[in-house]
Amino acid sequence: MPSGLETCLPTISNKGELLSDVASDFAAGPEKPASYMGKVTALLYARYCAGEKPLAMVSTDNCSHNGDKLYAAVAAFARAWVENRKADAGFQKYIDSEKVSFPWSMIDKITPRPDVSVEKILREDGIEGLEPVITSKNTYVAPFVNAEETEYLVIEDNFPNGRPRLEDGGILFTDRATVDKVEKMKVCTCLNPLHTCLAIFGCLLGYKKISDEMQDPELVALVERVGYQEGLPVVVNPGILNPREFIDTVLRIRVANPFMPDTPQRIATDTSQKLAIRFGETIKAYQADENLSVENLRMIPLVFAGWMRYLMAVDDSGRAFELSPDPLLDRLCPQMAKLKLGDAEAEEIIKPIMQNASIFGVNLYEAGIAEKVCGYFVELNAGEGAVRRTLKKYLTNK
Repeated sequence: MPSGLETCLPTISNKGELLSDVASDFAAGPEKPASYMGKVTALLYARYCAGEKPLAMVSTDNCSHNGDKLYAAVAAFARAWVENRKADAGFQKYIDSEKVSFPWSMIDKITPRPDVSVEKILREDGIEGLEPVITSKNTYVAPFVNAEETEYLVIEDNFPNGRPRLEDGGILFTDRATVDKVEKMKVCTCLNPLHTCLAIFGCLLGYKKISDEMQDPELVALVERVGYQEGLPVVVNPGILNPREFIDTVLRIRVANPFMPDTPQRIATDTSQKLAIRFGETIKAYQADENLSVENLRMIPLVFAGWMRYLMAVDDSGRAFELSPDPLLDRLCPQMAKLKLGDAEAEEIIKPIMQNASIFGVNLYEAGIAEKVCGYFVELNAGEGAVRRTLKKYLTNK
């Protein structure tokens, strides 16, 4: 089961160019590939050469429609090798035949960076040799893993060569459409939006651990209202997992776990790339449902306003902090720098951001919530302590 960003982004750099190892593998063929995906495709080519044996190529990458992304990567290598006469022409047909499948899967298990608090507990138990190794890419590798107990693995049941009874171990097998529903349930309603709420306001309020935020009554009320009140009315129940029970587990067990030292700063990474999926899809669903009104959304606009307040890189105590990496910071920060803490006239400055449908999934003006977002922003930006006062105003005993 291949896993990692190599599958989600298998061949292209962030500059739109072939990765050097991939380009070399395209030219050299399957004999001694250097890239991760080249090695995966070479193994599949060996299976083809051994008699076109059937096989399911199951990606467990944490990205939507991961089977399609894995297929695209493998097909790119196969096409290059055939064109360069490094592989038999039949290899491409084999990949596209019913003998090889690329099932979709949805995997959900929070496994943050190895944490010193967990290392300390293990050391006190007499375990030695726990020092983590930091790679050149700033990846942490350690002899221990701090990961949550809760885990989900849902796989499209498409195995041309059969499979073991992995459902006996808790894996959920279903059809492709249901995998997609589970993915959307998680990403658009029941987990990822709640994480983003905690990330944004956690950074503004000076939190260093997500679990600590779950002791904050206003933040708990915020994620409960975003999940239960605003998200659940439009979530599509996939049948194999109950959305309300999923949120129950997220809020009561998962993000509240003190042994899961995840940080709001980590989760705030790339927020501009996440808002459209994590919240924009809910807004679109409200717009499409004649029984619902976007005007009834209160907390999602507050989160949008909170994110723009976060972009000012000044916390609720008036202290500057470092924003998490995000590809749009170079564009957004100069715009937000036109504001200072306490400015009451903000709409003309934040208007271009609120109009950007690629960020929010919708143009906030066209969706009819820009005025509400702007009003929240002015309150959040009213001065030191304004973030806390605003949260108390809208979330205490509500």
